[in-house]
Amino acid sequence: MTILSAQDLVLPAAALGGENPLPPLRSHQEVHEVRNLAELPADLQANISYGGLRSTLPCLDQDGYDRTLVETALPSFVLENDHVRAVVLPSLGGRLYSLIHKASGEELLYRNPVFQAANLALRNAWFAGGVEWNVGSTGHWTGTCAPMHAARVEGPDGTPILRLWELERTRNLVTQLDFWLPADSEFLYVGVRLQNPADHDVPAYWWSNIAVSQSADTRVLVPADQAWRYGYGARLDLIDVPGELTYPMRHEKAVDYFFEPLAGERPWIASVDAEGNGLAQASTERLQGRKLFVWGEAPGGRRWQEWLAPGLEGPGYAEIQAGLARTQMEHLKLPAATSWQWLEAYGRVSIPEAHGEWVSARTAGTAALRPVLEGLPEREAEWSAVVDAEPVESLYAGSGWGALELARTAWSVSAGTPFAPETMGDRERAWLPLLDGQLPAMDGVPDGTLVAWRELLEKAADNWLVWYHRGVARYYAGDEEGALEAWRESGDNPWALRNLGFVTGDLAAYKRAVELRPELVELRVEALTLSLDPVLFEGAPDDPRIQLLRVRAALEASDAQLAHELLAAGIQLATVREGDNPLTDYWLAAEEALGTGRPVPPEYQFGMSGS
Repeated sequence: MTILSAQDLVLPAAALGGENPLPPLRSHQEVHEVRNLAELPADLQANISYGGLRSTLPCLDQDGYDRTLVETALPSFVLENDHVRAVVLPSLGGRLYSLIHKASGEELLYRNPVFQAANLALRNAWFAGGVEWNVGSTGHWTGTCAPMHAARVEGPDGTPILRLWELERTRNLVTQLDFWLPADSEFLYVGVRLQNPADHDVPAYWWSNIAVSQSADTRVLVPADQAWRYGYGARLDLIDVPGELTYPMRHEKAVDYFFEPLAGERPWIASVDAEGNGLAQASTERLQGRKLFVWGEAPGGRRWQEWLAPGLEGPGYAEIQAGLARTQMEHLKLPAATSWQWLEAYGRVSIPEAHGEWVSARTAGTAALRPVLEGLPEREAEWSAVVDAEPVESLYAGSGWGALELARTAWSVSAGTPFAPETMGDRERAWLPLLDGQLPAMDGVPDGTLVAWRELLEKAADNWLVWYHRGVARYYAGDEEGALEAWRESGDNPWALRNLGFVTGDLAAYKRAVELRPELVELRVEALTLSLDPVLFEGAPDDPRIQLLRVRAALEASDAQLAHELLAAGIQLATVREGDNPLTDYWLAAEEALGTGRPVPPEYQFGMSGS
């Protein structure tokens, strides 16, 4: 018997905070640059060159989180039978948080004991652990810390299916996740469907990001003999798969390995312990890519794991992943009015030969998984019979953005993933007048611009808010001059002035914006990043981002002693970005200037290149 229930998951959790009201006019710095693109096969070059995301609009950044852990009840859904217990978090991107094999009592995933956001996602906020579903564009997806709709659906075998769905707003892809645990199954099945309801092709991207606990003896097995290695040197190099590569804790530096699948092999990947026991993930053929990511055993990699899981004990975790393409630098072309779907399976595997010579070990893995692998096509066919089934019980509310887009486009979307008008809240309903040529001006903070609504914005009756949104939509479309014109027409408001300052580097515009909204930390940080004008520090909030800028100002003023004192007092920069290491950089600069050579404190070591 399979049971689906709603339960609170109580964890020490840091507050996620509100969205940043300043529109992300450009994407965050992307660490996945490929410097040797011209050396790669033509199809790989084409996929890497296609579909890059200019910005995450209409989504706004999530960078208001803190690092104060408070016991918090997170909504969760539990799907379990006699063999497996799975926990899913609908308010956090549908994360598969836990997967327990009951007979052994083993937790098959890395289950983070806390919820702590950090700056690793496309919208900034990301958290470690479980299985994350990444859709839309290279990186951790825009919905990873956002709610999804959830409902119960009748499964093909009479057991309940937990269905989650939402509109991925940067690509307008309807994302569907069906969690299905047949009564007699030791594997959890996750059916995934991406619907492109538009009348044009859309860049598609998907990677299932699976966190697994690691130890000195952990080994990753996959049906491949070659892999594309990608490190912080920003090169993709095709290498053979030696035995050492497949042991996560034998790597000093952070590194990605994208495995080249062997012809004729069904796709799977597993992470097993010293006895050969652990988690296996397999899928039907559309999900061909497989990857291993390790943080590395250098201080920076260890520091990042402690940062993501405060109070971390033990050796931490690695990630095994599964994707649509061979690498995470690629996007594929999803045709107009087309859906792609596949079925994934997650469960315990036992491979006693796992630590033997590579070919015999991976061959033993295929043999151990053969019943699951051979059964996947039939399971997918069964699931396909209910993929469009209407939900029988609503369990959790996602956003109203899907309903709003349907109001504009009248797209044909599956009845299995409904976006009812009543799901719209005040935020979405505020845009409805634009369908009739009006967007009433209001006092307060503008929402993220619906850049796909540019034509409607251009035709709307003029006011400051319409001019503001026109400017953002024009800039997103590559019309910088038109954007500047629109923001100037918008007038003396902090939002248009900020955009002018951001794009042109006009310090006067930034200063006026700060004058109008002095309490807005994000605005002041941007202005100070442009210019360390002492005036901008006056009355600045006591925020770690401001403290870091004070350190930079001290260094630029050749006051290394002040810089050292500020750093020595302690700066906990919640939003430090993966790939950046400003605390270490500034510490070393101050020590060099002072000639003291004091070592970098461990809490400041976020370097990912092995230093």
